[in-house]
Amino acid sequence: MCSHQFPSTSADARPLHLAHIVAAHPEQGWNLLCDGTIVFDDSGELLPDGRVVGPHRVTAGALAVAA
Repeated sequence: MCSHQFPSTSADARPLHLAHIVAAHPEQGWNLLCDGTIVFDDSGELLPDGRVVGPHRVTAGALAVAA
């Protein structure tokens, strides 16, 4: 694990760009970040302290339509 710590307790406020992938498992749909977070392909997360961040779903109306 990395030595840097994220001071915020809010999962939404964590600077994800600071953490990098240390183990990639695309065939299983997840990556392990250096801070201990597991990030899933559906955009859900499992934080090191056991909290769960649900997938960030986009509504159909918000999707761009190719012409």
